Amino acid sequence: MTEEQRIITANISRIRERIRQAAEKAGRSAENIALIAVTKYATAPQTRAVSLAGLKDLGESRPQALWDKSSTLAEDSIRWHLVGHLQRNKVTRTIAITHLIHSVDSIRLLKEIESESGKLGHVTNVLLEINISGDAEKHGFVPGDVEEAFDFISTLKNTRVAGLMAMASREGGRSVAQKEFAAVRSLRDRLSENLPDNASLDELSLGMSGDLEEAILEGATMVRIGRALFENL
Repeated sequence: MTEEQRIITANISRIRERIRQAAEKAGRSAENIALIAVTKYATAPQTRAVSLAGLKDLGESRPQALWDKSSTLAEDSIRWHLVGHLQRNKVTRTIAITHLIHSVDSIRLLKEIESESGKLGHVTNVLLEINISGDAEKHGFVPGDVEEAFDFISTLKNTRVAGLMAMASREGGRSVAQKEFAAVRSLRDRLSENLPDNASLDELSLGMSGDLEEAILEGATMVRIGRALFENL
C-alpha cells in the first residue's frame, strides 16, 4: 500500500466512524447511510486509491471529469454519481455511465433525460435538487414549486425519481444547515403523501464534510464527502 492509499484509507475510516456516531445519536443504523466519495479535486490515482480502499460510490461535479475518470478507471467497478450541475447538451453521455444523478434541477432537464434515456432503452435514476437556502447562485427547484413538477414526473417512462438532494447555505454554520436539512425532510414527507406510482422519495442526499452529522440527524440516506477524504495528502 502506498502512503497515499494509507492516508485515504485512514480518512475513510474516520468518516465512517463519524457516520456511525451520528447514526447512533439519531437512533438509526449506519448501514442505511451511503457514503458518496466526491472526487472533483482528486487526481485519477487518488480516485483509484479511494476505490481500492473499498469505497465504490464516487461522485463528480462536472460531467466531463466524470466521463474522463470513468474511462480511466473502467476496471474498478465504480458506481458513478453526478452531484453537480448537468447541462442538457451533456445528458446523453452522462446517463449512459451514471448510477445516479443527484442534481436534476428543472423540468427542462427532466425532459431531456427522459428523451435520451428512451433512446438508450434504459431507466435513469435521479434525485431532484432543492434550492433550500434560496441562494440565487445555486441551482434547484424552489421548495414551493416542486410539487407541481410531479404532474410531469408522473408521465415519465424512462426516468425514475428516487429522492431529493440539497446543499446547506454557505453562511450560518451547522445550526443553519440542520434547519435547512430539516426543511428538506419535511418537504419530502409532504410530497410523499401524494406521489405518482413511478416515483419514490426514499433517498435524501444531504450533508458534506462539514455538516454530515446534522444531515444524518435529519434523515440523510446519502452524504457527499470530498474534503475530509483527502486531508493530509
